[in-house]
Amino acid sequence: MSNYKKAYIAGGCFWGMEDLFRTRPGIVDTEVGYQGGENENPTYRNHPGHAEGIELTYDPKVTSFKEILDYFFRMHNPTTVDQQGNDRGSSYRSAIFYQNEKEKAEAEEMIALVNESGKWPDKVVTTLEPFAPFWVAEDYHQDYLVKNPNGYTCHFLRFEDSFIKE
Repeated sequence: MSNYKKAYIAGGCFWGMEDLFRTRPGIVDTEVGYQGGENENPTYRNHPGHAEGIELTYDPKVTSFKEILDYFFRMHNPTTVDQQGNDRGSSYRSAIFYQNEKEKAEAEEMIALVNESGKWPDKVVTTLEPFAPFWVAEDYHQDYLVKNPNGYTCHFLRFEDSFIKE
């Protein structure tokens, strides 16, 4: 696994994001958890300021950070502040937790591409946040929609076409 990389994003309830990303080419592992908040060892009942996020382990020979972000911007609504579907609050914000300046620049580029596309009626409000500790969520949240196939999700692919025009 030494050649694999990790990406950290948040886009509403982590169940639906994990379910969609798990089958993407190049994604080798997913974990849901809490990131960007005020306390250590957050839990579902106590995660002030944390976003419900996802840690993606990926093979950079198969997919790139930019391609992950492209899919991210097509499978959730990045134009709503602190909301996805019925879920409301800062836990459900759209965020990219960048680990270095290259990731930050790629995230800024993707946001510009998404805004320029006009596919979303409003501008992207996804926050770019420096990497913060990622705290793995409780076991019952991991692979939730695999364990509960009829469980709630507000995530689905909204656009087939990539925002990347290279």
